Amino acid sequence: MLTSHHSHSQGSPTALLDTVDDPAHTDPAHTDPAHTDTAHTDPADHSRSGGHVLVVGAPGPRLERLTRTLRSTGHAVSHAPPGEIDRRMGQAHPDAIVALDEHGDHGEGGESGLDVIREVRTVPAGRALPLLMVTASPEPAGVVDMLRQGADDCIPEASDPVELSARIEAKLRRVPVPVENLLRDPRTGLYSQPHFLDELDRELQRPEAARRGGVLAVVGVAEMAALEARLGQRVRREVAERLAGVAERLGSFCDRLGWDEDGHLLMLLPGVDEETARRGLEKFAATVAGTRFIVADENVRLTPAIGWLPLAECAEPAQGVDQARDAVQEALRHRDLRPVRYAPWMRGAPHRHRRPPLSALIRPALSALSPVLALLLGVAVPFALYQQTYQLGWDLGSAMYWVVVAGLVLSALLIVLECLFSLDAPSRPKTPGAPYPPASAVIAAYLPNEAATIVETVESFLRLDYPDELEIVLAYNTPHPLPVEDTLREIAARDPRLVLLPVAGSTSKAQNVNAAVTRVRGEFVGIFDADHHPAPTAFKDAWHWLSNGHDVVQGHCVIRNGESSRVAELVAVEFEAIYAVSHPGRTRLYGFGVFGGSNGFWRTDLLARTRMHGSMLTEDIDSTLRALGEGARFTVDRTLISRELAPTTLKALWNQRSRWAQGWLQVSLKHLWRGLRSPVFTVRQKLGLLVLLGWREVQPWLTLQILPILLYSAWKAGGLQRLDWAVPVCVLAMLFTMAAGPVQALFAWRLAVPELRTRSRWFWSYFFVSTFFYSHFKNMVARQAHLKEALGDRQWRVTPRAATKAVARR
Repeated sequence: MLTSHHSHSQGSPTALLDTVDDPAHTDPAHTDPAHTDTAHTDPADHSRSGGHVLVVGAPGPRLERLTRTLRSTGHAVSHAPPGEIDRRMGQAHPDAIVALDEHGDHGEGGESGLDVIREVRTVPAGRALPLLMVTASPEPAGVVDMLRQGADDCIPEASDPVELSARIEAKLRRVPVPVENLLRDPRTGLYSQPHFLDELDRELQRPEAARRGGVLAVVGVAEMAALEARLGQRVRREVAERLAGVAERLGSFCDRLGWDEDGHLLMLLPGVDEETARRGLEKFAATVAGTRFIVADENVRLTPAIGWLPLAECAEPAQGVDQARDAVQEALRHRDLRPVRYAPWMRGAPHRHRRPPLSALIRPALSALSPVLALLLGVAVPFALYQQTYQLGWDLGSAMYWVVVAGLVLSALLIVLECLFSLDAPSRPKTPGAPYPPASAVIAAYLPNEAATIVETVESFLRLDYPDELEIVLAYNTPHPLPVEDTLREIAARDPRLVLLPVAGSTSKAQNVNAAVTRVRGEFVGIFDADHHPAPTAFKDAWHWLSNGHDVVQGHCVIRNGESSRVAELVAVEFEAIYAVSHPGRTRLYGFGVFGGSNGFWRTDLLARTRMHGSMLTEDIDSTLRALGEGARFTVDRTLISRELAPTTLKALWNQRSRWAQGWLQVSLKHLWRGLRSPVFTVRQKLGLLVLLGWREVQPWLTLQILPILLYSAWKAGGLQRLDWAVPVCVLAMLFTMAAGPVQALFAWRLAVPELRTRSRWFWSYFFVSTFFYSHFKNMVARQAHLKEALGDRQWRVTPRAATKAVARR
């Protein structure tokens, strides 16, 4: 590439300006700058045509002089004013572009030349054409700017016309070298795929002892197909460039980068162990997801899907890249930013028919017998242990008796503290801290389960009151087409605020939300299940929190079908105890709130880099803990109302609470120890984590210990009739423990929404049922969930939805 502007030519007697101002070189037949006649030539001998040149510049004397000069040297010339380059190139494709820099000094108001360069290089056909800039005052800084922005050459306006022609012809005669034939892309430094494979092969040829680990990774983008359909194939390279830029900003965790024609970023990480590589790739994915990119002049979010495998498992370069691409396809299904390690089953090879492993046959039977197993593990085993230790001279059972009493008192005390702290929960800021921005609602739905209620839900969202743009994104999956989809399409055609987003291949709410978060336009996002009806001002109220320093706000979920059954009635009161009492009380007590899966509002940037992990049964709590670990601020607002449907049968309630309990256990195993070691959390917050993630998992088994302790005490005393049941400390502890339920029911009634507070019978019923049955029911569910998790039974059971009679709002 020629980059010098030959300042000595400015004083040449045959300079460009001298030539074009000479009447002898002025042909009145060519005063029209758009004229493309090539017959007129300079008197000098030009035996060949210089090709078609598109001249870019505003009409005027300078443009006319440049046009005449180019024609005089044998070039066909057409003209395009700035802003119309794309259209003029579509009419007649040029061989080169010569553009006038209208402000050669690049001072104030002197960006015209740079704007032209950007416009040319934005046009797909202009990316590969030679581009020469003609400037009146070629200051070195201005020349450097233009060359860096994409100009191939910069020449003074006073140069000799022959020099200008020679520079054009040199670029036209130059044989272009495809980027894939270069070792590295000269603009980005990325290896082409063949050369990346060569680098990978060299790494694989090194002795394994000298290689010291290493990882091969391939990065795809979930939005690639949609971007390409809208913007063309050029986005493949641009996306790879954007991803490479992020990798380079993060430092040296990646050694070599390349790209393939499908837009994948190829990454070679030599000399690192698998855990270090995985953490680096996770950080890379979160950074990409949290960044807004300009791709083909559009502002977009990208969802990276990373597949990887250790170099030790890579037999040969091409095969290793293909295997990593297979892992990318698995990562694309989840869109949760987690790198996926390649496994042989991802190749899709047929498996040989073989007898299922013994664990696969035993697991269902053990899951069905989990209540019996819980009694064996929680009652029989401790009782036998107390007997054996007593015979060895240790009265372990008596010590455990006081441990259980203390544990039950502590649980009751925590409930009472939550109730007291809920009275003084922080109130919502009265005014927003910033103007209302565009907002988005994401409704996640498994359509076969929501068909009876989804239209009513969508219509309730379209009635929301919000002062700025509010889009409603219905992100759904369905195994087969349903008639309700036609109705939804009719609503979307009638009201453009509704965006239908079918998520092909989705198997979870997490995947639906992850697919939607890169499509939304709002600055914040409200996440809802498909049976929710938010209050009209929900989004306005949420912004009051988010604009005053918070990142996530959890609202108050209210049951609207409490009259459907006794079970729904019970859940209606329980939700008031949870969302009106426990959540606000815990938030004030421990210094952080928790996102409960629906009626929660997130800053879009935070949700985009956090995502939801579909492998977690309570992906909402998992997302909460990961976001809190980054320093995000969560709060709860019991006045931020959304109404939903409750399970109406005991079986549906059991399945729902079993999933919740098992999901909380998964979160506890994953995050408790990590959170207690994290420098991000305060001592107060760590205490809260210990209670929410630790004590809640111990308590169901601790309450069960009262049975083996009573059996042990009776065995030691010689019968139940010989036990002293009137020990004052024990009586007081029992009364205090039993009083926790009535206190919580009283606070739930006091803080309940108006339409439920009038249902005093429901609260009395909850008081008795909770004290003598429901608390034990939930403890049974928790113990069974622990056993299911230990057995690896993580089946998701959908909570049925049905259109039912709603509670009247009073």
